[in-house]
Amino acid sequence: MTDSESNYQTVSHTARKRFGQNFLQDASVIYNILRAIGPSSGDHLVEIGPGQAALTKPLIEQMAKDSSLKLLEIDRDLASQLTLQFAHDERVSIQIGDALDFDFSTLREKTDKPLRVFGNLPYNISTPLIFHLLEQATANPAANVISDMHFMLQREVVDRMAAPPGSKTYGRLSIMTQYYCQVEPLFDVPPEAFTPQPKVMSAIVRLLPYKDLPLKADQPKALDRIVRAAFSQRRKTIRNGLKGLISAEELEAINIDPGARAETLDIATFVNIANSLK
Repeated sequence: MTDSESNYQTVSHTARKRFGQNFLQDASVIYNILRAIGPSSGDHLVEIGPGQAALTKPLIEQMAKDSSLKLLEIDRDLASQLTLQFAHDERVSIQIGDALDFDFSTLREKTDKPLRVFGNLPYNISTPLIFHLLEQATANPAANVISDMHFMLQREVVDRMAAPPGSKTYGRLSIMTQYYCQVEPLFDVPPEAFTPQPKVMSAIVRLLPYKDLPLKADQPKALDRIVRAAFSQRRKTIRNGLKGLISAEELEAINIDPGARAETLDIATFVNIANSLK
């Protein structure tokens, strides 16, 4: 074993359910994820939940000397082990914290390039975390906080993110993710790629935040409010789902059928509704 390999030994740790920990262990999957990320010179990388560093170690070996890597880990025991493990590499720093509350723009302020965020996200917080990251990535488009994101998620979540109008999985997550980002499902990852094994299939997705939104809501919060209300009860028509926000007459005035169901409406239609609110 070389000195470099000894520095990057996998730490011993028992997975904790409260953190939704399922540690990646399949070398071929790790290789495919790294190929999808494609680290290049000058990157400012951020890994959410590095865990036992199964993805971290080979990524570091591919990183250029002028790149940096921030590891955001909520588990203090793992964070301590990671600190010791990578203490010799000045390109790597460890941050203890919850990604759901973390302000990623503070990392962008210290760099001259946007962040590249990736990670094996805990399934129990994946949807709220995606919304948090979308807010972080797009709160100030001119700041260009995040250039791209590569995440391991439950395949069901990836399917929902990429779902087109009219499909059973199309909903709030589909609309808000596609409003802000290009969504590219990449490949599936089976349960046996992890320890402990999850009970569901996983998938890798690439999210590319738009620098210039193809559709522009005057008030993004109004768009989110409309979409949330429309899908709160999927079987309702939008006349009933949006009752109290916009009337049937107002919907007809912008050429939208009040009897339509939310899952049949495309993103442009929801933006149109949001922009018509008084």
